[in-house]
Amino acid sequence: MEFLRDRGTMLNLVFNMHCITMMKDRITMLYRLVALIVLMAGLPHLTRAQWITYAEPEHEDSRRTNFEIVGKINGNILIFKNNNSGNAISVYDNDMKLLNRQKLDYMDDRWINVDFVPYSDFCWMIYQYQRRGIVYCMAVKLDGNAKRLTDPVELDTTRLGGSVSNKIYTTVFSDDKQKIMIFKINNRNPRNFVFSTLLFDAELKLQSKHRMNMPMEERNEYFTDFLLDNEGDLVFGKFMRKSGSDYISNVQLITKKSDQEQFIVHDLKNGDRILDEIKLKIDNTNRRYLFNAFYYRQRRGNVEGLYTVVWDKGQDNVLRELAMPFSDGLRKDAKGQDANLKTAFDDYFLQNMIIRKDGGFILIAECLYTTSRGTGFNRWDNMYWNNPWLSPMDYNYWSPYYSPWGSSWNRRYGGQGTRYNAENIMVLSFDKNNGLEWASVIPKSQYDDDGEGLISNQVMITGGELHFIFNQYERRTLLLNEQSIDGEGKITRQPTLKNLNKDIDFMPRYGKQISGTSMIVPCQTRNYITFAKIDF
Repeated sequence: MEFLRDRGTMLNLVFNMHCITMMKDRITMLYRLVALIVLMAGLPHLTRAQWITYAEPEHEDSRRTNFEIVGKINGNILIFKNNNSGNAISVYDNDMKLLNRQKLDYMDDRWINVDFVPYSDFCWMIYQYQRRGIVYCMAVKLDGNAKRLTDPVELDTTRLGGSVSNKIYTTVFSDDKQKIMIFKINNRNPRNFVFSTLLFDAELKLQSKHRMNMPMEERNEYFTDFLLDNEGDLVFGKFMRKSGSDYISNVQLITKKSDQEQFIVHDLKNGDRILDEIKLKIDNTNRRYLFNAFYYRQRRGNVEGLYTVVWDKGQDNVLRELAMPFSDGLRKDAKGQDANLKTAFDDYFLQNMIIRKDGGFILIAECLYTTSRGTGFNRWDNMYWNNPWLSPMDYNYWSPYYSPWGSSWNRRYGGQGTRYNAENIMVLSFDKNNGLEWASVIPKSQYDDDGEGLISNQVMITGGELHFIFNQYERRTLLLNEQSIDGEGKITRQPTLKNLNKDIDFMPRYGKQISGTSMIVPCQTRNYITFAKIDF
């Protein structure tokens, strides 16, 4: 009996040890399973880096389709399209599968223009149309399926004596999208322009409506872009171009406070420097306005450097004014070691300013020029093309528009024999005191004889990096490339983007960032236009 008792004890001990071992094995397996699940959950993000997802072309959308990438609303991607058959918004899911093509039957057939103010869960569509000599500016609220959340609301009207083909109203909104403004400019009297402004909040409730006069020098004065800051103040620049001249003088900063029915004009003294195009940007975090322009020392001279003015809104005066001449080293980088250093920046145009929270900023410029029948268009020809205020509106109204080579993506200048060229990209980083931190150049060489749609570039901002995408010929095949620049100015040429389709040509310069990691880029395939989503 004692033997059996001892044997039973040993069996129990062995059994318990076996159970403990099995439990340890199960715990180990559980840990491994959890680790595997975590790894598998992370794999899509690793393997889908720089992944391209294509939408199927819709038979209504030809290469002549006008479009506007609205953005990502409630998880869906909305793209407005205009064809002869009418207006519609195509709704795509995150995999670019078409969910719905929502026809906009409530938009009048005589529509003129449409603008969008996108939010995370809805967007405002602000559109214009003409009926019986009256231009109506309307707004409607849309959800993530492009369905109406409100009936169309009339914002303003303008009575004209005939039909128009260009827009009357311009829409601008603040960076935080809490302020929206529509305005129109009547230039019936060329020496006195009449501005009408309507300021709304994010729910499109009217905050103020003002009408102001602005004295003008006939055909000699022009405007920069119009911007709206987060406090609802309108900001733009005004400058003079002497009759028969190709340079800028008498630069002014003009502001209109949200609650005041008047313009405040500030003279910016540019001294003996000759400026060409002026780019304006708002720094809402530090309540500053930044002016940047290339400058010369003499008429039709070579670009000498960068002229910058920082206006402090709180102090209501110039905080800083600097002229930075380009060094020989920077000129070699901009155009190449064998280039003429004096002319290195003569084909460069300012494209974008990116404001940093610390008060610094990044400036992006690209080398752009055209040649026709063996003759190159110079900087000043291009400068006149780029000025958005050189095409007056019908019936005494002006309308600002923007496109570096035209007012629509498929427009061509120069006709047969014109070659469009887009070369190196120059990126300059400045600290809060306007000191140059670093300068980097992305080398490229692009050209197209049919138009400008496939050349130039687009920038994607992800965290601390700028991603530049552009087409390049590699072994006679046009491929979409990406190069990135980090916060120290280091350039990295990324691997070839995954899932490229040789039958699809990208138009990156018309792309739009829709999230922190995604961009929508229009594409050409056969005789159709379609869209692709690039995930970084």
